[in-house]
Amino acid sequence: MIRSMTGYGRAEALVDGRNILVEIRSVNHRYFEFSCRVPRAYGFLESRLKTYLQGKLSRGKVDVNVNIQTVQGKDANVLVNQELAQSYVQALRQLKEPLSLEDDLSLSVIARFSDLFTVSKQPEDEDAVWAQVQQVADEAAARFVQMREAEGESMRQDVESRLDVILHAVGQIEEQSPKTVEEYRAKLYHKISEVLGNTQIDEQRILTEAAIYAEKIAVAEETVRLRSHVGQFRSILEQGGPVGRKLDFLIQEFNREANTIGSKAQDLAVARLVVEIKSEIEKIREQIQNIE
Repeated sequence: MIRSMTGYGRAEALVDGRNILVEIRSVNHRYFEFSCRVPRAYGFLESRLKTYLQGKLSRGKVDVNVNIQTVQGKDANVLVNQELAQSYVQALRQLKEPLSLEDDLSLSVIARFSDLFTVSKQPEDEDAVWAQVQQVADEAAARFVQMREAEGESMRQDVESRLDVILHAVGQIEEQSPKTVEEYRAKLYHKISEVLGNTQIDEQRILTEAAIYAEKIAVAEETVRLRSHVGQFRSILEQGGPVGRKLDFLIQEFNREANTIGSKAQDLAVARLVVEIKSEIEKIREQIQNIE
C-alpha cells in the first residue's frame, strides 16, 4: 500500500502517574526531516522519538509535540535546612523576655518561613520515561500511519483513473496516425494533379513522398514506450511502500514521450490528444509529489 506524506495522529494517556500527550503531523518533503517539541526537562526524548519514527517513515517533514504532566509531588524531594530552622527558633526566643512575649512557638509557626524548605526534582530514569512515552507514541503513530495510508489509497485511485485516460488517448493517436498519412497522400495527389493537369502522374513518386512523410510523423515507438511506462507505473503502485521517488522519475519519461509525439504531430486531432495526455501527466505529477 502506498502512503501519502500528509498525516496526523494524536494520543493521550495517564501512564504511571504521568499524563502524556503525543501529537505527530507531517507534510511532503524530498527527504525525512524531523522536528520535535518536548518539555525542557525531557529533552533526551527528542533523539529517541526521531529514531522511533525513522523506523516507520522514509520521507516527509515530521513535527512531533510531546507534553508531559507529572502527578503533583510524585517526582519532588523536599529538603529542610535544619541549621537555619534552629537559628530562627533561637532568634525568636531571644525576643521573648525583652518584649514580654509568651513562648508559643510551634511547628506551624516555623513552617511559615519558606526559605527553610528546598524542593528539588528527583532524577529521571530516562529508560522508564521513554517506555511510558512510547506507549502513547505507539497509539499516535498508528493513527498517523493509518491516515497516511487512507490518503495514499485515494491518491492511487485518482492516479489509476488518469492512467486510463492517457491509455485511451494513446489508442486514439495510434488509430489516427495512419489516417493522417493517407490524408497527406490524397492531398499531395490532388495538388500534383492540379499542377500537371492531364499529364500522367508518377504514382511511385507520390508513394515515396508519402512514405517519407509517414516516417517523419511516425509515433509508434513513442506510443509503445508510453504504454510500457504506464504498465511500469501501475506495477510500482501495486508494490506499495516508499515508491514516490521511482514514480517521480517515471513521470518524467511520460513527459518525454508526450513531448516527442507532440513535436511530430502534423494533425490537429493528434495535437489535441497530446494536450490531453500532458494535462493528465501534470495532474499525476502533482499527486505523486505527496507520495512517500
